[in-house]
Amino acid sequence: MSADTARNETQIEIMEATYRALCEHGYADLTIQAIADEFDKSKSLLYYHYDTKDEILIAFLSYLLDQFSIEDAIDRDESPDEQLWTLVDEFLPESPPDEHREFQLALFELRSRALSKAAYREQFTRVDRLIHDAFVDVLAAGVDDGSFREIGVEETATLLVSTVTGAMLRRVTTDDDVTAAREAVVDLVESRLIADGDD
Repeated sequence: MSADTARNETQIEIMEATYRALCEHGYADLTIQAIADEFDKSKSLLYYHYDTKDEILIAFLSYLLDQFSIEDAIDRDESPDEQLWTLVDEFLPESPPDEHREFQLALFELRSRALSKAAYREQFTRVDRLIHDAFVDVLAAGVDDGSFREIGVEETATLLVSTVTGAMLRRVTTDDDVTAAREAVVDLVESRLIADGDD
């Protein structure tokens, strides 16, 4: 991740403590004390920077988004189809580690706050647009160099993001096996996107 020059060292440490606390407790059981327990400095410093748990969490979402870069997510030296598989694996891994699953669950719990809190809605709008734009960039590059068929790039990106997001939601909120959802994404890429003659 790139260095974040917009936040001071203490704020970054608070964001890292928030990440650890979310993975450990989830949103429902997350308290400022739980964040403080993961923070090496005094609890009073948390309150110096943030008044409420919601303020910390909204700042945390903003922090995550500021760290995200398409350049960090994919290797530009790879072909567009390899980059596309990298994105699919990033957001919908075959066998996510426990920490990954716990963090995704916490994010979906935070997403539910967007139903009634505009500040959360604003951050998750940014999340979805960043993911969508990452897929658009890769798909457009693949169409340009002939790796992918001539497709509606925006529409295909929307379909892929919706499928991946839905599968992530099912993975953390149901006991269903979401292998079929991942396989549907794989099938879409292999049968509808990859240009004839490519493996």
